[in-house]
Amino acid sequence: MQTSLADRAAALLGTPVSAAAALSGGDLSAVHRLRLADGGSAIAKQGPLVSVEADMLAAIAASGAPAPAVLGVGEDLLLIEEMPNDGHLATSWDSLATTLRTLHAATGQGYGWHADYAFGRVAIPNGTNRDWPGFWADRRLRCHLPHLPAPLARRLERLADRMPDLLPANPAPALLHGDLWGGNILVAAGRVTALIDPACYHGDREVDAAMLTLFDAPPARFFDALALPPGWQARQPIYRLWPLLVHLRLFGSSYAGAVEAALAPVE
Repeated sequence: MQTSLADRAAALLGTPVSAAAALSGGDLSAVHRLRLADGGSAIAKQGPLVSVEADMLAAIAASGAPAPAVLGVGEDLLLIEEMPNDGHLATSWDSLATTLRTLHAATGQGYGWHADYAFGRVAIPNGTNRDWPGFWADRRLRCHLPHLPAPLARRLERLADRMPDLLPANPAPALLHGDLWGGNILVAAGRVTALIDPACYHGDREVDAAMLTLFDAPPARFFDALALPPGWQARQPIYRLWPLLVHLRLFGSSYAGAVEAALAPVE
Protein backbone atom coordinates (compact mmCIF):
# COMPACT_ATOMS: atom_id res chain seq x y z
CA MET A 1 0.00 0.00 0.00
CA GLN A 2 1.22 3.50 -0.84
CA THR A 3 1.01 5.31 2.48
CA SER A 4 1.30 8.82 1.07
CA LEU A 5 -1.49 8.18 -1.44
CA ALA A 6 -3.67 6.61 1.25
CA ASP A 7 -3.14 9.53 3.61
CA ARG A 8 -3.87 12.15 0.98
CA ALA A 9 -6.97 10.31 -0.19
CA ALA A 10 -8.21 9.86 3.36
CA ALA A 11 -7.87 13.59 3.98
CA LEU A 12 -9.94 14.39 0.87
CA LEU A 13 -12.57 11.73 1.56
CA GLY A 14 -12.84 12.24 5.30
CA THR A 15 -12.52 8.50 5.95
CA PRO A 16 -9.49 6.22 6.43
CA VAL A 17 -8.14 4.26 3.45
CA SER A 18 -7.31 0.65 4.33
CA ALA A 19 -5.71 -0.45 1.03
CA ALA A 20 -4.62 0.85 -2.37
CA ALA A 21 -4.14 -1.47 -5.35
CA ALA A 22 -2.75 -0.37 -8.71
CA LEU A 23 -5.06 -0.89 -11.68
CA SER A 24 -3.91 -1.86 -15.16
CA GLY A 25 -4.54 0.31 -18.19
CA GLY A 26 -3.20 3.60 -16.83
CA ASP A 27 -0.75 4.27 -19.68
CA LEU A 28 -0.43 7.98 -18.98
CA SER A 29 -1.25 8.27 -15.28
CA ALA A 30 -1.23 6.15 -12.12
CA VAL A 31 -4.63 4.71 -11.19
CA HIS A 32 -5.47 2.86 -7.96
CA ARG A 33 -8.54 1.27 -6.40
CA LEU A 34 -8.90 2.37 -2.79
CA ARG A 35 -10.56 0.27 -0.13
CA LEU A 36 -12.08 2.45 2.55
CA ALA A 37 -12.32 1.65 6.23
CA ASP A 38 -16.10 2.11 6.11
CA GLY A 39 -16.39 -0.70 3.54
CA GLY A 40 -16.68 1.52 0.50
CA SER A 41 -14.30 2.03 -2.39
CA ALA A 42 -13.03 4.79 -4.67
CA ILE A 43 -10.78 5.19 -7.68
CA ALA A 44 -7.71 7.41 -7.33
CA LYS A 45 -6.08 8.96 -10.40
CA GLN A 46 -2.87 10.96 -10.21
CA GLY A 47 -1.66 13.52 -12.71
CA PRO A 48 -1.04 17.24 -13.30
CA LEU A 49 -4.42 18.02 -14.94
CA VAL A 50 -6.85 16.24 -12.64
CA SER A 51 -8.81 19.40 -11.89
CA VAL A 52 -9.52 19.81 -15.61
CA GLU A 53 -10.64 16.17 -15.79
CA ALA A 54 -12.92 16.72 -12.80
CA ASP A 55 -14.63 19.59 -14.67
CA MET A 56 -15.06 17.35 -17.70
CA LEU A 57 -16.65 14.56 -15.67
CA ALA A 58 -19.00 17.11 -14.13
CA ALA A 59 -19.97 18.33 -17.61
CA ILE A 60 -20.72 14.78 -18.75
CA ALA A 61 -22.88 14.19 -15.69
CA ALA A 62 -24.68 17.52 -16.20
CA SER A 63 -25.60 16.43 -19.74
CA GLY A 64 -27.48 13.45 -18.30
CA ALA A 65 -24.95 10.89 -19.57
CA PRO A 66 -23.52 8.54 -16.92
CA ALA A 67 -20.24 9.53 -15.28
CA PRO A 68 -18.63 8.67 -11.94
CA ALA A 69 -19.17 11.20 -9.18
CA VAL A 70 -16.13 13.28 -8.28
CA LEU A 71 -15.42 12.57 -4.61
CA GLY A 72 -12.41 14.82 -4.15
CA VAL A 73 -9.75 16.78 -6.03
CA GLY A 74 -6.27 17.58 -4.75
CA GLU A 75 -3.28 19.23 -6.37
CA ASP A 76 -2.51 16.16 -8.51
CA LEU A 77 -5.05 13.66 -7.19
CA LEU A 78 -8.57 12.93 -8.41
CA LEU A 79 -10.90 10.66 -6.45
CA ILE A 80 -13.97 9.32 -8.21
CA GLU A 81 -16.75 6.87 -7.55
CA GLU A 82 -16.09 3.26 -8.55
CA MET A 83 -18.70 2.20 -11.10
CA PRO A 84 -19.87 -1.31 -12.07
CA ASN A 85 -18.10 -2.78 -15.09
CA ASP A 86 -18.29 -6.27 -16.57
CA GLY A 87 -16.33 -5.34 -19.70
CA HIS A 88 -18.97 -6.65 -22.13
CA LEU A 89 -19.15 -3.73 -24.54
CA ALA A 90 -20.32 -6.06 -27.31
CA THR A 91 -23.69 -6.40 -25.57
CA SER A 92 -24.01 -2.69 -24.84
CA TRP A 93 -23.94 -0.92 -28.22
CA ASP A 94 -27.60 0.08 -28.05
CA SER A 95 -27.10 1.61 -24.61
CA LEU A 96 -23.98 3.42 -25.83
CA ALA A 97 -25.87 4.94 -28.76
CA THR A 98 -28.47 6.26 -26.32
CA THR A 99 -25.71 7.56 -24.03
CA LEU A 100 -24.00 9.42 -26.87
CA ARG A 101 -27.24 10.98 -28.09
CA THR A 102 -27.71 12.33 -24.57
CA LEU A 103 -24.12 13.56 -24.29
CA HIS A 104 -24.08 15.20 -27.71
CA ALA A 105 -27.37 17.01 -27.08
CA ALA A 106 -25.47 19.24 -24.62
CA THR A 107 -24.08 21.97 -26.87
CA GLY A 108 -21.69 24.87 -26.34
CA GLN A 109 -21.40 28.37 -27.76
CA GLY A 110 -18.40 27.51 -29.95
CA TYR A 111 -15.89 24.79 -30.72
CA GLY A 112 -13.28 23.93 -28.11
CA TRP A 113 -13.09 24.00 -24.32
CA HIS A 114 -12.37 26.55 -21.60
CA ALA A 115 -9.04 24.88 -20.74
CA ASP A 116 -6.28 23.12 -22.64
CA TYR A 117 -5.56 19.49 -21.83
CA ALA A 118 -2.89 16.88 -22.59
CA PHE A 119 -2.26 13.20 -23.09
CA GLY A 120 1.02 12.81 -21.27
CA ARG A 121 3.57 14.99 -23.05
CA VAL A 122 1.25 15.65 -26.03
CA ALA A 123 -0.61 18.92 -25.56
CA ILE A 124 -4.27 19.23 -26.55
CA PRO A 125 -4.91 22.89 -27.45
CA ASN A 126 -8.58 23.70 -26.96
CA GLY A 127 -8.81 27.43 -27.62
CA THR A 128 -12.35 28.13 -28.78
CA ASN A 129 -13.24 28.95 -32.36
CA ARG A 130 -16.59 29.58 -34.03
CA ASP A 131 -15.33 28.03 -37.28
CA TRP A 132 -15.30 24.23 -37.11
CA PRO A 133 -13.01 23.51 -40.09
CA GLY A 134 -10.61 26.13 -38.73
CA PHE A 135 -10.69 24.57 -35.28
CA TRP A 136 -9.93 21.09 -36.63
CA ALA A 137 -7.21 22.38 -38.94
CA ASP A 138 -5.41 24.40 -36.26
CA ARG A 139 -6.12 22.60 -32.97
CA ARG A 140 -6.15 19.00 -34.19
CA LEU A 141 -3.90 18.85 -37.27
CA ARG A 142 -1.47 21.76 -37.55
CA CYS A 143 -0.61 21.49 -33.85
CA HIS A 144 1.29 18.29 -34.67
CA LEU A 145 3.41 19.71 -37.50
CA PRO A 146 6.51 20.67 -35.46
CA HIS A 147 6.67 17.15 -34.02
CA LEU A 148 6.45 15.10 -37.22
CA PRO A 149 8.95 14.08 -39.91
CA ALA A 150 9.07 16.75 -42.61
CA PRO A 151 7.44 14.67 -45.41
CA LEU A 152 4.49 13.73 -43.20
CA ALA A 153 4.19 17.29 -41.88
CA ARG A 154 3.94 18.67 -45.43
CA ARG A 155 1.19 16.20 -46.32
CA LEU A 156 -0.71 17.02 -43.15
CA GLU A 157 -0.40 20.76 -43.76
CA ARG A 158 -1.81 20.37 -47.27
CA LEU A 159 -4.74 18.44 -45.82
CA ALA A 160 -5.31 21.05 -43.10
CA ASP A 161 -5.54 23.74 -45.79
CA ARG A 162 -8.44 21.82 -47.34
CA MET A 163 -10.57 21.53 -44.19
CA PRO A 164 -13.14 24.14 -45.35
CA ASP A 165 -13.87 21.91 -48.36
CA LEU A 166 -13.95 18.62 -46.43
CA LEU A 167 -15.72 19.35 -43.11
CA PRO A 168 -19.12 20.89 -42.36
CA ALA A 169 -18.87 24.62 -41.69
CA ASN A 170 -21.07 24.76 -38.60
CA PRO A 171 -22.14 21.43 -37.09
CA ALA A 172 -23.83 21.65 -33.71
CA PRO A 173 -21.04 22.13 -31.11
CA ALA A 174 -21.84 18.90 -29.27
CA LEU A 175 -20.24 17.98 -25.96
CA LEU A 176 -17.69 15.33 -26.94
CA HIS A 177 -16.07 12.73 -24.74
CA GLY A 178 -12.95 13.28 -26.81
CA ASP A 179 -11.15 9.99 -26.11
CA LEU A 180 -13.90 7.49 -26.76
CA TRP A 181 -12.72 3.90 -26.96
CA GLY A 182 -13.85 0.71 -25.25
CA GLY A 183 -11.52 1.08 -22.28
CA ASN A 184 -13.15 4.39 -21.36
CA ILE A 185 -16.69 3.00 -21.46
CA LEU A 186 -17.83 1.10 -18.37
CA VAL A 187 -20.73 -1.29 -18.86
CA ALA A 188 -22.70 -3.79 -16.83
CA ALA A 189 -25.62 -6.03 -17.77
CA GLY A 190 -25.88 -4.51 -21.25
CA ARG A 191 -25.95 -0.85 -20.27
CA VAL A 192 -23.38 1.90 -20.00
CA THR A 193 -22.68 2.69 -16.34
CA ALA A 194 -20.11 5.46 -16.88
CA LEU A 195 -17.92 7.29 -19.36
CA ILE A 196 -14.46 7.79 -17.85
CA ASP A 197 -11.10 9.38 -18.70
CA PRO A 198 -12.59 12.14 -20.87
CA ALA A 199 -10.80 14.74 -22.96
CA CYS A 200 -13.90 16.86 -23.48
CA TYR A 201 -14.50 19.75 -25.82
CA HIS A 202 -17.34 20.93 -28.03
CA GLY A 203 -17.30 19.86 -31.67
CA ASP A 204 -18.81 17.72 -34.40
CA ARG A 205 -20.40 14.64 -32.83
CA GLU A 206 -18.93 12.55 -35.66
CA VAL A 207 -15.56 12.84 -33.87
CA ASP A 208 -16.62 10.51 -31.05
CA ALA A 209 -17.98 8.00 -33.58
CA ALA A 210 -14.69 8.07 -35.50
CA MET A 211 -12.53 7.57 -32.41
CA LEU A 212 -14.65 4.62 -31.37
CA THR A 213 -13.67 2.79 -34.55
CA LEU A 214 -9.92 2.92 -33.83
CA PHE A 215 -9.84 -0.03 -31.43
CA ASP A 216 -13.46 -1.25 -31.43
CA ALA A 217 -15.90 -2.48 -34.07
CA PRO A 218 -19.38 -1.01 -33.52
CA PRO A 219 -22.12 -2.76 -35.53
CA ALA A 220 -24.03 -0.96 -38.29
CA ARG A 221 -27.06 -0.51 -36.06
CA PHE A 222 -24.97 1.60 -33.68
CA PHE A 223 -24.25 4.16 -36.40
CA ASP A 224 -27.86 3.96 -37.60
CA ALA A 225 -29.01 4.83 -34.09
CA LEU A 226 -26.73 7.89 -34.03
CA ALA A 227 -28.39 9.16 -37.24
CA LEU A 228 -25.24 10.88 -38.46
CA PRO A 229 -25.64 13.30 -41.40
CA PRO A 230 -24.96 12.27 -45.01
CA GLY A 231 -21.27 11.95 -45.88
CA TRP A 232 -20.16 10.97 -42.40
CA GLN A 233 -18.28 7.91 -43.63
CA ALA A 234 -16.03 10.06 -45.85
CA ARG A 235 -15.17 12.31 -42.90
CA GLN A 236 -14.25 9.50 -40.53
CA PRO A 237 -10.59 9.21 -41.69
CA ILE A 238 -10.08 12.95 -41.11
CA TYR A 239 -11.42 12.66 -37.57
CA ARG A 240 -9.40 9.50 -36.90
CA LEU A 241 -6.19 11.29 -37.85
CA TRP A 242 -5.97 13.32 -34.67
CA PRO A 243 -5.93 10.40 -32.18
CA LEU A 244 -3.66 8.44 -34.52
CA LEU A 245 -1.16 11.32 -34.62
CA VAL A 246 -1.31 11.51 -30.82
CA HIS A 247 -0.53 7.79 -30.64
CA LEU A 248 2.28 8.18 -33.17
CA ARG A 249 3.90 10.84 -31.00
CA LEU A 250 3.36 8.95 -27.76
CA PHE A 251 4.11 5.38 -28.79
CA GLY A 252 6.20 5.63 -31.94
CA SER A 253 6.35 4.19 -35.44
CA SER A 254 4.00 1.27 -34.79
CA TYR A 255 1.21 3.76 -35.57
CA ALA A 256 2.75 5.03 -38.82
CA GLY A 257 0.77 2.56 -40.94
CA ALA A 258 -2.52 3.60 -39.36
CA VAL A 259 -1.72 7.28 -39.98
CA GLU A 260 -0.99 6.45 -43.62
CA ALA A 261 -4.26 4.53 -43.91
CA ALA A 262 -6.22 7.52 -42.59
CA LEU A 263 -4.40 10.00 -44.84
CA ALA A 264 -4.65 8.05 -48.08
CA PRO A 265 -8.42 8.38 -48.77
CA VAL A 266 -8.54 12.12 -48.04
CA GLU A 267 -5.40 13.38 -49.79
